[in-house]
Amino acid sequence: MCSAKALPKFKTLKPSYGFDEVAIVPGDVTLNPDQTNTDFTIGEYTFKIPFMASAMDSVVDVKIVKHLHKLGGLAVLNLDGIQARYENPDEILEKIAKLPDSEVTAYMQKVYREPIKEKLIGERVRQIKKAKAIAAISLVPANTKKFAPIVAEAGGDILVIQSTVTSARHISKSYRGLRFAELTEQLKMPVVVGNCVSYNACLELMRTGIAGVLVGVGPGAACTSREVLGIGVPQITATIDCAAARDEFYRESGKYIPIITDGGLRKGGDICKSFAAGTDAVMIGSPIAQTEEAPGRGYHWGMSQISPTLPRGTRIKVGINTTLEKLFFGPTSKTHGTENFVGALKTAMGFCGAATIQEMHNAEMVIAPSIGTEGKIYQMTQGV
Repeated sequence: MCSAKALPKFKTLKPSYGFDEVAIVPGDVTLNPDQTNTDFTIGEYTFKIPFMASAMDSVVDVKIVKHLHKLGGLAVLNLDGIQARYENPDEILEKIAKLPDSEVTAYMQKVYREPIKEKLIGERVRQIKKAKAIAAISLVPANTKKFAPIVAEAGGDILVIQSTVTSARHISKSYRGLRFAELTEQLKMPVVVGNCVSYNACLELMRTGIAGVLVGVGPGAACTSREVLGIGVPQITATIDCAAARDEFYRESGKYIPIITDGGLRKGGDICKSFAAGTDAVMIGSPIAQTEEAPGRGYHWGMSQISPTLPRGTRIKVGINTTLEKLFFGPTSKTHGTENFVGALKTAMGFCGAATIQEMHNAEMVIAPSIGTEGKIYQMTQGV
């Protein structure tokens, strides 16, 4: 008899979990939801609700920035996009919404080939400041050196630097890349960077002096990075790993750098699970794209349309079915958790006995792949 020979291991995979595979365990002590505090801080700025609107052309324009500021949150304006390329962006947004699927991708590639106009960068920032809102501006790394000084001069408050994957160490033969440590020294405004999904990448980013980290690669409704490139980590695991990096950085430096779970959040339960997993705030796109106020007019698309050869985002129809205020505060009669996000979060915090977001980080979680289907046969068969 020949015994089977154990094969050598090449690679070990660890389990990784998304929103639908976990659940929050209620606490031993409960709390009235109206006694919870959901404050969120970036640098010197504190927001009453820990929600950020994604820096996407279909989600945020100057009007959304103003509206969300009044509600207590923060909207990030994408100044690599339509808002910085066209004097009248509403004309372009209207056409994108009206074109058939067979024509829209080619048209959007053409739209995003229009050069960015420096004067529009300053103009958009000044419009936000005139509305007495916080001017949070998003740029891609390749444009940050050139345009960040314009944002600062116009009165920008927060700079968000986003790409599909961000690391503190970028290797390139062609040019001397963006150095976050140098940038944070030069700018007076807090700098938030993203996106990342791992402990090591998050920790190294925090050591550069930034003020926040966006967590998530490929989970967004309009993002196709996971299909095209095969990269990404489900959001619960990504959030937990980056929260561990945040806590380690706090132990070694005494500085608390918030993490922001970005993408894939569809309903209140997803949001509540993100905070139990360790996030300090969430960034949402498609839910806001469904509001009456959104510039996308019922459509939503990703940030990667500027590539003429590899369009990794796609326009999707999300419809218009709510308002910005109802999305965050209700009242709502919808039973599937797609409205009143703040109410859902405060209620979950109450059930967990968490008075603050940081206390919510201590909530117990379990792996629960049946959490969405257990006992729900009638809801499932009746589509409610």
